[in-house]
Amino acid sequence: MIAPCFSRGQLEQLARLLGEEVTGTQLSLILKQVSLIDQIELSTKWRRIYNAFVIYQNDKNCSNQIMNFIKLVLEPASYVANSSHYHDVLNNVSAILSFVGFEIREDGRIYECLRSKTVTDAEQRAKTLKKQLEHRDSHKEIFKYCLPELLANNYFHSVFEANKGLFQRIRDLSGLTTDGVALIEQVFSTNPILIINKYTSPSEIDEHKGFCNILKGLCGMFRNTEAHAPKYIWNISEQDALEILGLVSYCHRRLDNAQQIRMV
Repeated sequence: MIAPCFSRGQLEQLARLLGEEVTGTQLSLILKQVSLIDQIELSTKWRRIYNAFVIYQNDKNCSNQIMNFIKLVLEPASYVANSSHYHDVLNNVSAILSFVGFEIREDGRIYECLRSKTVTDAEQRAKTLKKQLEHRDSHKEIFKYCLPELLANNYFHSVFEANKGLFQRIRDLSGLTTDGVALIEQVFSTNPILIINKYTSPSEIDEHKGFCNILKGLCGMFRNTEAHAPKYIWNISEQDALEILGLVSYCHRRLDNAQQIRMV
């Protein structure tokens, strides 16, 4: 397959991104491995990469070896200890590749994809679920329980793991070992173990009951449904995932100030 050429602006952005991922010695070896010209006298890594790309495209009128260079730089084994950074780089590189109809995935291979026609199209590819949740200042407990799923934009399992994490936190705070609605009723019932406010006035008691019902709703609608229905039946869109995770984040924030008023 002949890979289409990039514009010079796209080549420069790729060069800048990839230049941050290699040492000077690694760069020399990789450029040699894919038979790209290395102008080692240039002052910066990204300029060496950029010039090698431009010379190759001008000579071959394709980007095949540029694609091979990208795969070698972003070899998954090199990022075993830094998966979060790896996914960020993959998404940013894929945003640029998408202008010629390709993307690089977490297996380190390059695949064809729908071509981006606008900057907005390309930017959307670089937005992981994790980044969007960070932008919303979501609770840190969300990331604790489902970071791999968020980085992979796996909406279904991000919601599943986040809900499991929420219920695990309630067990940790209360000292109970039960799960689901039974757990919620034991912890937040009319004789609660945990309270989210002073629990003295009628409005505070109503708020507490409402929080209890939110938790039951999360359990019934998302936790139990996911546990018993195949993924292909229970479809979750990106918008669904963001809104569900926003609700889970809210619940974690209320738990931040929860008080234990009786022992199990």
